[in-house]
Amino acid sequence: MEISSLDWISGAVNPLKAVFLLQMVVDLVFCQLHYMIPEESKHGTFVGRVAQDLGLEIREINSRMLRIVSRDNKDYFQVNLQNGILFVNNIIDREDVCQRVNVCVIHLEIIVDKPVHIYHVDVEIEDVNDNYPIFSAKQYNISIAESRLVGTRFPLEGAVDDDIGVNSVKNYELSPNAYFSLEVQRDKHQSESLEVVLKKSLDREKEPVFNLTLTAFDGGKPKLSGTTQLLISVQDVNDNAPTFSQSVYETYLLENSQKGTVVVKLNATDADLEENGEVFYEFSNQVPQFIRFLFDLDKISGEIKVVGEVDYEQTNHYEIRIDAFDRGQNPMAGHCKVLVNIIDVNDNPPEMTVTSLSLPVPEDSTLETTVAIIRIQDKDSGSNGEVKCHINENVPFKLKLSLREYYSLIVDGPLDREVVDRYKIEITAQDEGTPALTTSETLWVEISDVNDNAPTFQKNVDTILITENNPPGSFVYTVSATDGDIGQNSFITYTLMESLTDGMPVTTYLSINPENGKLIALISFNHEEVTNFQCTIKATDAGFPPLSGNLTLHVFVIDINDNAPIPDPTFFSTDLEAAEIVPRSVKVGTVVTKIRARDADSGYNAWLSFEIKDESEKIPFGIGPHSGDITVIRPLIESNQDDYKLVIVVHDHGEPAMSTTVTVTIALTEQIQEIHVEQNKKGFEYEDFINANTYLIMAICLVSGTFLITLIVYTVIRWHQCTQEIDELRQNNMGSLARSWTYSMQRQYKFCRNGISPQNDLILFTPNLPNTLDIEEGMYQPEFIMGPSARMGPVTII
Repeated sequence: MEISSLDWISGAVNPLKAVFLLQMVVDLVFCQLHYMIPEESKHGTFVGRVAQDLGLEIREINSRMLRIVSRDNKDYFQVNLQNGILFVNNIIDREDVCQRVNVCVIHLEIIVDKPVHIYHVDVEIEDVNDNYPIFSAKQYNISIAESRLVGTRFPLEGAVDDDIGVNSVKNYELSPNAYFSLEVQRDKHQSESLEVVLKKSLDREKEPVFNLTLTAFDGGKPKLSGTTQLLISVQDVNDNAPTFSQSVYETYLLENSQKGTVVVKLNATDADLEENGEVFYEFSNQVPQFIRFLFDLDKISGEIKVVGEVDYEQTNHYEIRIDAFDRGQNPMAGHCKVLVNIIDVNDNPPEMTVTSLSLPVPEDSTLETTVAIIRIQDKDSGSNGEVKCHINENVPFKLKLSLREYYSLIVDGPLDREVVDRYKIEITAQDEGTPALTTSETLWVEISDVNDNAPTFQKNVDTILITENNPPGSFVYTVSATDGDIGQNSFITYTLMESLTDGMPVTTYLSINPENGKLIALISFNHEEVTNFQCTIKATDAGFPPLSGNLTLHVFVIDINDNAPIPDPTFFSTDLEAAEIVPRSVKVGTVVTKIRARDADSGYNAWLSFEIKDESEKIPFGIGPHSGDITVIRPLIESNQDDYKLVIVVHDHGEPAMSTTVTVTIALTEQIQEIHVEQNKKGFEYEDFINANTYLIMAICLVSGTFLITLIVYTVIRWHQCTQEIDELRQNNMGSLARSWTYSMQRQYKFCRNGISPQNDLILFTPNLPNTLDIEEGMYQPEFIMGPSARMGPVTII
């Protein structure tokens, strides 16, 4: 297509052609690379160094999966992935690829991944003069009345050359003759009209037939040509040809017009009369067949109607040549041209294609990460082809216009698979036509997991109880942690953290199954050795990098009744010589002795009770069930036997209860002198006994004095609890004071040892020996205190 500057100034350029040129300029501006090659290039012909021109490293084009996509999905070109050179893959015939288009451009998209990027490359196919001008017929028959005036024009059908530009038909030549010449006319639409002009009046009688050769030349190098024969017959009679009211009819027609729609009505008249003046219409032989399928011409009325599907996207302009003939014996013809301009309507919805979809999307993807490339096209033109694209709200994605009709779906917000693991994205494309047409596409975007959640326990600190004497290897507890991730990132392994308990690693006590978190006791626990300890369980997932959480366990060993009460064996004997000596004159209620025992257990398991086995009414002694005091419960009379062996059962309150049996021998004596005799039999002198007893009494007084001081301080602090006890202590003698001290110490022992299991001691009381004057005056009450550390046996007074 050649357009001179004068045509632009005068406005003679067709508006449709101007739009086409503008679109071509826009394509050239927006494309990133533009190459030119001649048509019919062989396979392997060099096109351009596309990798170098796009700024891509040669070593990247393989790893980034460079590929070519053409709009018509044909592989005209390929890229050598070794050197980045674009070359011809298949021979291209410009006339097949770009029919009825002056500038032939193949649009290519160069797509690379990791990350996804699209480059636009246009390859312009240059025309080669490989087509000859061709006439539609080898011979044209023309009838001319001899009455035709000089200057009369007779239209001819021109030659057609599939090449374009300088390679298309440029000029014609008519074989030399005296009567006819050849002229080529171009209208404002740059449409050529080939006409034979009569230069000299015809005389049928001199020359009735002319056989001329018409030659068409193109502008290529070398020039190619085509010929046809013009057989011109000179006829007589009918000398007026039909004449159209307009030489050119121009009209506008909406695309998709219904069949039967009238495009234009022609009007031609003939000055002749009768048959020579009757006019009928026909399509010119120059009208191609596809136009005849779209439009129908009424021969009588001259109406042109729509009979096919008119599509603006296929052709937006039609040029139809019409001939009008009369019905004379030698018919004459008139000629006109009908220009049909197709008006676009919004009949094509936007077309949407999703390419380079990168799924799933990691939940730690950064903003602007490309998820997919979306191509939006609309075959309409103008506002009907302008498309706006958007996605549904409340999703962390957005569309970003890249180049031309390509959009990128990118990340626009934080992603969290644990909150939403899949997004439904509705992409809507709407053109700006009236009414607007819409296309929607639903895209499911899966979110892949990354290790961003550490294992968590339901509680950070927990308490478990283990019953002592458990068998080694027994199940203790199951720890369980949860992880919000999935797959490998949620696979949890449990570990027992290293720590020391009483100098021993905690791993010597417990073991944990790393897969299911079951705690196993490695040893049999003994509450009397270990009452409680602490350990830490670590839960670690299998992600990269791994994350972990901790659980602190407080382990308490529960006591069971596995220890029987243990009495102090130094106080008990079945030997009569080691018996407790009790005068028969002792009063009822007097404490004869005291049983002391202890239990290694704790709590109820260590709470001791005392009772006399097989107790009968004949036994004048009783025992306190909780204190262990053996007291005289009935007066001792002469009928009582001389000695008693009391079998004391000491049992705890465990389940089941455990007990220990203690035998205590009590001997009765008539008078004090008998005690002295027995003592002398053992080799003691009365004076030595008095001396030894003096030191004992002094020690007792010292201890009692210390106790009095402590008791006073204690009484001041807890006056409201011990007032009555202090009054009784002040009124009683030394023995009573000693018993109160012992009872008080028991209370101290039971209630004031925080964190230590209470222990009961077995206490044995033996009679105390006063000085000689007290014995002689009868004022002595036999009360003697044996502390926990006393190791004295029974004493016999002689």
